[in-house]
Amino acid sequence: MAVSSQMLPVAGQQPWDFASAADGDAFAAGVARRLDQALAERRLWNIHGLIVLRDGKRVIERYFEGPDRARGVGDIGTVTFTAETPHDLRSCSKSIVALLYGIAHAQGKVPAPEAPLLAAFPEYADLASPERARLTVAHALTMTMGTDWDESSLPYSDPRNSEIAMDEAADRYRYILARPVVETPGAHWTYCGGATAVLARLIAKGSGQSLHDFARAHLFDPLGLGPTQWAAGADGEPFAASGARMTLRDFARIGALMLSGGRWDGRELIPADWIRRCTTPAVSADELRRYGYQWFLLDVAFGKPKGWAAGRLERMWMAQGEGGQRLYIIPALQLVIAVTAGNYERDDQSIPPTRILREIVLASVE
Repeated sequence: MAVSSQMLPVAGQQPWDFASAADGDAFAAGVARRLDQALAERRLWNIHGLIVLRDGKRVIERYFEGPDRARGVGDIGTVTFTAETPHDLRSCSKSIVALLYGIAHAQGKVPAPEAPLLAAFPEYADLASPERARLTVAHALTMTMGTDWDESSLPYSDPRNSEIAMDEAADRYRYILARPVVETPGAHWTYCGGATAVLARLIAKGSGQSLHDFARAHLFDPLGLGPTQWAAGADGEPFAASGARMTLRDFARIGALMLSGGRWDGRELIPADWIRRCTTPAVSADELRRYGYQWFLLDVAFGKPKGWAAGRLERMWMAQGEGGQRLYIIPALQLVIAVTAGNYERDDQSIPPTRILREIVLASVE
């Protein structure tokens, strides 16, 4: 795996200085040493980029070479990644849509979380039923709609996968809203790209802009992001749940915005209360992860154990995307870790980013 290191200032409104190991930063030195060791031992595979920020400074920024794919396009060959190379975020797009919904909500352009979901789509009034009447926007935000949806047990190459079926439907929003309600809404979490799609549609309906245009005008441009894309289907509708594409630096900038409580360059881009909602557990996703508004939440342990103590435990916010895309945010440490990778449809795809988090970054925290 070829390696490049970018030492240039980050473009945009708020550049990050490097926290250099040469300046005696023990954390930066530990991260660099452990990363080099993991690469030498081939414990990481097809990682495309890594940025670690702490206390507003870049601890490390590395880019690699490897095969990649683009949503809606397929294989794009071997890419030599740099700070200017855009990358698919895949399902990390869901977490960005949640932030955009919060912006639109503050502008009065979308229904409140407590509002009935189907009522926001009068064009599908024929789908009304007592079961669907119980669905709220919050159920879409927390993926607890209770509808018949399966995109976890089937690969995305299988047309029976609910997200693929949604993409291929004549009307993707009718497909989502017409799914039978098979569980009590709010009771259980089911991974559902359709939930993200209806949130994005509400943003577009309320703002009169496409999802990407709204994102550029109200989040990406104010945040100083460079060129971005949002892939769309044959029907022209965005792959809301998995189509965002941007550079690794801009991906990390999203994390820095979250840490700042939604403020950037002296301006509130996202209401702090909305970030609190996104990062407050609403439901358990599995034994380890909880879920807020389109963000995963979990506790991570680090630090050297003392006696019977297991070390320090802190809350982490996580955006997670297929292939190994990750945005880890640990507020107590003022830490952002952005990872891009190309391990699509591999059973071991979660191992490299998890090792970066636990064995390289958290292992370097004193």
